[in-house]
Amino acid sequence: MSNFKPLVKIVNVVATVTLPHKLDLEAIANAFPSVEYHHERFPGAVFRLKKPRTVMLLFGTGRMVCVGAKSENEAKKVIKQLRKGGILMTGKPDIAVQNIVANANLGGRIDLVGFCESGRHAGGRIIYEPEQFPAVIYRMSEPKAVILIFASGKLVCTGIRKEEEVNIAVNNVLRKLEEQGLIHK
Repeated sequence: MSNFKPLVKIVNVVATVTLPHKLDLEAIANAFPSVEYHHERFPGAVFRLKKPRTVMLLFGTGRMVCVGAKSENEAKKVIKQLRKGGILMTGKPDIAVQNIVANANLGGRIDLVGFCESGRHAGGRIIYEPEQFPAVIYRMSEPKAVILIFASGKLVCTGIRKEEEVNIAVNNVLRKLEEQGLIHK
């Protein structure tokens, strides 16, 4: 087994925020010229931030969805920016990460057919239909994640809610590939 550390990069964190009160979307749209609010087309307001580059969907119920953050902390910073910008928030917002998407490079070519054939021992479900999609879809059971594994050695990891579990999932895939001799560096 090698000492190679895969390069893992979180590219999107989707977090929900629940406030203990309703939001006046009309007032928010009037106060912030950058907020898009067309209630006849979409029931929420769209607030695009430049730093960090994220989109926050605001709903009258007091729920918000943050998309595009690169970490859980960055998603929390967005809430602070909204407060600073004048969006009234009473009480403590309940913030929950719903999904993390990460990319990784395992540093070698992968034998996808071999991985599928040895899949009975992989600890999850494997789907590989190269005529439909060029990657193996590996539904890992622990930690619970969906990983797209490409022959190039690159992968996409999604379905995880904790940042530390991303590295665990990627390292589990790398270990299984190395144990079975399916990665060629």
